[in-house]
Amino acid sequence: MNDGDGRQDDTSRSLNFDNLKVISALGRGAKGVVFLARTGDRSSNECLALKVISKALILQKKLKNHKNDDDEYTRVSFEEEVLSRFDHPLLPRLRGVLETNGVVGFAIDYCPGGTLHSLRKKQTEKMFSDDTIRFYAVELTLALEYLHSLGIVYRDLKPENVMIQENGHVMLVDFDLSKKLNPKSLQWLNRNSSPSPNSQKHTGKRRLSRFYSFCNSGISPCDSDSEPQLGIDSARRTESDSVEKSNSFVGTEEYVAPEIVSGKGHGFGVDWWSLGVVLYEMLYGTTPFKGENRKETFYRILTKEPELTGEKTALRDLIGRLLEKDPDRRIEVEEIKGHDFFKGVKWDTVLQIARPPYIPQNEVENKVGFSKNDVELFVDELFFPKSDDGAEKIEKVEEKNGNGENNKTVWVDDFNYAPTQNQDFLIF
Repeated sequence: MNDGDGRQDDTSRSLNFDNLKVISALGRGAKGVVFLARTGDRSSNECLALKVISKALILQKKLKNHKNDDDEYTRVSFEEEVLSRFDHPLLPRLRGVLETNGVVGFAIDYCPGGTLHSLRKKQTEKMFSDDTIRFYAVELTLALEYLHSLGIVYRDLKPENVMIQENGHVMLVDFDLSKKLNPKSLQWLNRNSSPSPNSQKHTGKRRLSRFYSFCNSGISPCDSDSEPQLGIDSARRTESDSVEKSNSFVGTEEYVAPEIVSGKGHGFGVDWWSLGVVLYEMLYGTTPFKGENRKETFYRILTKEPELTGEKTALRDLIGRLLEKDPDRRIEVEEIKGHDFFKGVKWDTVLQIARPPYIPQNEVENKVGFSKNDVELFVDELFFPKSDDGAEKIEKVEEKNGNGENNKTVWVDDFNYAPTQNQDFLIF
């Protein structure tokens, strides 16, 4: 586990391909490719996940969405900025940024255990025991609580975005859909949040890297598409009552909350809904509202109750309360931590557990890897194929560097998926 003190000492570090050994491609997403890289000489044991994004793709999306304040261009910039502020053992450190003529990118901690999704798939019945679910639920709750204490709503909690660190603890990744909500009452928010003791020294800093300078399109700590929350008659004061609401339509369809689908504005409660979906999936091996297509999935999210089959347990009760369609009645952090499912949990010491349910093996082959030109070619051919043999060209780059099939499966299983029309639902 990384110590809290000085976790962000590397944030202003400038990386280049002279001080990085890019070993293999781990996966791709809507905007870029993640590579496994080592720092320093080839004997170094420090591995990084290097997210590389095409400059041409960023500029293309900027021109396409020039009237949209919440476009991909802004998200890329925001992700780098929020990573630089994190000081929590369940969130990644920004280890440095880089830029070439063709790409920009940043490095974060590498997690050798893959994703919570891939771990569930390895289980005999593709489901977890209640005790295992409890462990991961506790850590996800702590990670979300920290994000919310910074005023950040995550908006993309799903098993594919939950990585397993070398020590077995989780790490949330992919923050390009996250948003900094504008506080209505900063005093109330500070009084009811519990950030890391070392986080305050980082949250007020704004680091301007070359990456940020290239991507920035006028982003401010609080995004501009938030609207005030009006006309709510609630008997209790919730964490979302203290902030403006966002009306952006983002997320991964099976995990999005009803208020996102309906477009009525949303706050921190969307993350607790997504936590309920994740817990349901861990318990039953499937998500609760999945339909034959996106339209049917959204209809189920808005109208159907989750089928919590089996005996009544504290876990099923918690899932049901998280999957409350009315965000004003949905359970939130203090009620979650006090729920019977977590009875006996020592929240202040859970991160000190030396033996989580799964400890991955961290064996990374020390290969020659990709050159700077190889990385640029790889990314360019994925997003701007110049001919029908683009996939073949990429395979040749991999072949040249001796990379096998197993190197592709840590974050995303398939490089060659076809992006859907709505890029908001493509997460990297």
